[in-house]
Amino acid sequence: MSTLKAAFFAKNLPGWERVLRVAVAVAGVLVSLVLLPVPWSWLMASSALGFGVTGLLGFCPACALAGRRLRRQE
Repeated sequence: MSTLKAAFFAKNLPGWERVLRVAVAVAGVLVSLVLLPVPWSWLMASSALGFGVTGLLGFCPACALAGRRLRRQE
């Protein structure tokens, strides 16, 4: 497998963390849109959505830069 293919398709988040990231993202969007004033609420909601996308995809670029990988279950 080439390095480029491994970088784009290798999941580096376990299942429990993916669920937690999506839940925190949904809560973050709701809280930011309800409690913060308009320009800040959109900024916070968009960053929470980015966090949720990493959970949905199972790949976090920051974790990949740090060298985090999932163990293979055999």
